[in-house]
Amino acid sequence: MNLWDARFKKEADQRLNDFNSSISIDHLMVTQDIKGSMAHAAMLAKQGIISKADGAAIAQGLEAIQRDIESGALLIDPSAEDIHMFMEQELTKRIGDAGKRLHTARSRNDQVALDTRMYCSDEVRTVCDKLQELLTVLCEKAQEHTETIMPGYTHLQRAQPITFAHHLMAYAEMFLRDLQRLQEAQKRIRTLPLGSGALAATTYPIDREFVKEQLHFDSISMNSLDGVSDRDFCIEIASDLSMVMMHLSRFAEEVILWCSWEFKFMELDDAFATGSSIMPQKKNPDVAELIRGKTGRVYGDLQTLLTMMKGLPLAYNKDMQEDKEAVFDALHTVQLCLTTFTPMLKSAAIRKDNMRNAAARGFINATDCADYLTKKGMAFRDAYRVLGRLVSYAQEQEKTLETLTLDEYKSFSDQFEEDIYGAISLETCVKQRKVIGGPAPEIVAAHIEHVKAIQKEMDADEID
Repeated sequence: MNLWDARFKKEADQRLNDFNSSISIDHLMVTQDIKGSMAHAAMLAKQGIISKADGAAIAQGLEAIQRDIESGALLIDPSAEDIHMFMEQELTKRIGDAGKRLHTARSRNDQVALDTRMYCSDEVRTVCDKLQELLTVLCEKAQEHTETIMPGYTHLQRAQPITFAHHLMAYAEMFLRDLQRLQEAQKRIRTLPLGSGALAATTYPIDREFVKEQLHFDSISMNSLDGVSDRDFCIEIASDLSMVMMHLSRFAEEVILWCSWEFKFMELDDAFATGSSIMPQKKNPDVAELIRGKTGRVYGDLQTLLTMMKGLPLAYNKDMQEDKEAVFDALHTVQLCLTTFTPMLKSAAIRKDNMRNAAARGFINATDCADYLTKKGMAFRDAYRVLGRLVSYAQEQEKTLETLTLDEYKSFSDQFEEDIYGAISLETCVKQRKVIGGPAPEIVAAHIEHVKAIQKEMDADEID
């Protein structure tokens, strides 16, 4: 029997019940449903809407149900319509009429909205914790490689020398922005919808401020229509998570390249690589490849939410039942990817020599050679043309800028002197880039400390 079927003369078709049911996904919110109901019951008793005795009975009954679910003594009925109906029926079965009074001044519409917000807030906090772990690993790894020279790329072509630390800290910036976005989103997630009723609030003298404090929400929804029909927070979460996955996917792509024989900049620990069923020499970066693939899945979750909401009139519509499967999947997928990617990166071996050797080829110090001429007084565009001809000549002679003789240099410009060799050494090229944001070791070291300081500040804010 459904709690809503009093108006109907004919029993619902089982196919309708199966199609209508959301217990397969919203059972995940059982803890949040209990917390929300306990706060609601406490408010009802405080306001005199139900007796204090009924309020106490409801609280004790819900606590007992929570213990039984956690211990396995009570299993959630998969045939129930949703977790909210299951909880109310189980509570009423245990404590009698007092359980029937729990739903006073509350609709399933604002109850669902509350539970979804609470669950999302908890799961976003978990994602933030995992992003913090990844940032910590990035900073630790970067500290080990502030002087590990590697080629920086544009168009996947060797461009200019940087350090591996500088490269890692570029991703630290990306994930730091992700963390900031998700923490900022929490302010909008933790907006209390309970009290909105089905769509037009309630005639009971409820105290929404009390419930807000009980549940540690940041604010209260100011329009009951919006309170039950707003799913912007789900879309915002999915959007933020899509960017997390985009950044993870970019990083994963580089890991895949670096682990190839063509690069050999990195080797994954055996614990985070797989082999081939037929080719015994293979060591595959499956973790990175799966993350790259799962990015499309999270993008799909975002598109699902946007499409679901785009044509809905106010207020609640059953379409919105689809919100949880999409946003929960996005949250769980990102958590899974971060849980695996972070230790994979931490345990990976970095092949410094291969990075240095790659940087020594490809004329990635050509810009520095041109800067050498400009510092001697030559206009940059003229220096650029000189270097273009010089690089072409070196390629024809199968030489690098380091192996050209001074006479060869002077045949292109008499501005070249013996100090050119010091000016174009890869170490000089990196160490002289001391501007804020540059790859010089002391600049990157300062950047690492800056990120660590922001992390600590964000942790403190989260505690507050």
